[in-house]
Amino acid sequence: MLQRLSIQNYAIIDSLEINLSGRLNIITGETGAGKSIIVGALGLILGERADSSVLVNKEKKCVVEGVFETGKKKDVFTFLRDNELDEQDELVVRREIGTNGKSRAFVNDTPVTLSQLNELSGLLVDLHQQFDTQVIGKNDFQREVMDALAGQFDQLFQYQQAFVQWQGIKQELQELKEQKLIFDKECDYNKFQYSELEEAGFRENELEEIDSELKILGNAEGIKNALTAVNYELQESESPIVQQLKSVCNQLSNWASYHPSLPALITRLQSAHVELQDIAGELEHLSDHINFSPEKIEQLNDRLSLGYKLQKKHGVQSTRELLLIQQELEKKLQAVLNIDETISQKEKEEARLLEAAKKQAAVLSAARHKQVKPLETKVNKLLGKVGMPNALLKVEIKTAELNGFGSDSVEFLFDANKSGQFQPVRKVASGGELSRLMLSVKSLVAQSIDLPTLIFDEIDTGISGEAARQVGAIMKELAQKRQVISITHQPQIAGKADAHFFVYKEIVKDAVKTNIRQLSNEERITAIAKMLGGEKPTAAAMENAREMVAN
Repeated sequence: MLQRLSIQNYAIIDSLEINLSGRLNIITGETGAGKSIIVGALGLILGERADSSVLVNKEKKCVVEGVFETGKKKDVFTFLRDNELDEQDELVVRREIGTNGKSRAFVNDTPVTLSQLNELSGLLVDLHQQFDTQVIGKNDFQREVMDALAGQFDQLFQYQQAFVQWQGIKQELQELKEQKLIFDKECDYNKFQYSELEEAGFRENELEEIDSELKILGNAEGIKNALTAVNYELQESESPIVQQLKSVCNQLSNWASYHPSLPALITRLQSAHVELQDIAGELEHLSDHINFSPEKIEQLNDRLSLGYKLQKKHGVQSTRELLLIQQELEKKLQAVLNIDETISQKEKEEARLLEAAKKQAAVLSAARHKQVKPLETKVNKLLGKVGMPNALLKVEIKTAELNGFGSDSVEFLFDANKSGQFQPVRKVASGGELSRLMLSVKSLVAQSIDLPTLIFDEIDTGISGEAARQVGAIMKELAQKRQVISITHQPQIAGKADAHFFVYKEIVKDAVKTNIRQLSNEERITAIAKMLGGEKPTAAAMENAREMVAN
């Protein structure tokens, strides 16, 4: 609900503020008084593009501010949350046009983009102007009307959950099929690469060990000669070192008791003797196991060559990396074996969910079709009351591809003159016809759809008398549950107001300015009488006006 609207330095408006009622607000005034200027200023906080030409006083910025009470509307709070704006029951929406012509928008003092403002305003205000293409011409709104009349928003929500679930599985299935195509293309090549590595049969660190072993075998003769020579000197020469060390130990042992330092030295020599004996044994063992073998060298070189070839092919440097590649190829080949089974399972699940969604869509469709005749009858009756006795609305529901709202395409068709030629509303209805058609439709669904503030800008053009009275009655009924703002020239509509505002021009410092004020009950009667009988209303006009206000 729009609680307050304030406008500063916009066109010929210097400064004005309007505190609006939560029900039916009527705005009247002479032609040219500035009613359309107020609507233009309101359009700024609804996300319309700014024009710096509205700055009459070029030294001051233009500021339009609206204070909205959200009524805890779920979609408004969802918007605020999604756009990281403060979630508050009261929203202050402000639009500024600077002296440099640049425009800025704010929601609760937080800067927002024009597209954000436009989206938010659609949740807060529904503005109907002459010659606008109305929301009634949009298929989403038309479908929503049918669902509202059928009272099936809960069923629609359940269907949408099923639809989203089906779409998710469908997407997964598509991705699996695309993956299978890739697998199929790569399968033969992966199988060849895996077979090559599997046939090679490398074990962990094998190539590194072969490289080390080849270094030994390549120098086997020299290593064996050195081992034999050292072992000879230690144990087998004419004066073996091991034997000499033992002899030295024995010589010193005879004198150990005569000097305190000798026992320790003898112990160290005995340890050295034992260590050299052990070394000699290991040297002999190594020598026995080192043999030059051209066949073994050739075998290991072939193995190493194969390993290096595969490393180069796969761009790696170690046996471990080759084995990891082999494992990865094995997984890919296994995935090829598994993916057909997975696809088969997903196809069954997708078919089951699709069938379930179709059944729910069929229930939604049946309920919509059931509302077609009642809606046509009621709207066409209302159209006659609001000054369009020859106009007819026809609802066309066609089967469409399954979507987020079912399997229906809803189209409102319109015939303004009972010609039998029905065309989509958005193509053939004039601005005034659209507005009154919208008023008629919304009056029927107002109890079912959480409508925002409704603003009607001179939708009563071309009607008078009983038709105008009926428009006023419909607005009055709409306003019982939500805020309605109407700019009108019709006294029959003005008489229905819960709050009546009068727009007028005044001279301020030799300049013409637009202003607005709320009328008292007596002032309302006078204003309506002038709308009935001219600037100097007769007693009859005054009495008629008094009756309109009283009723």
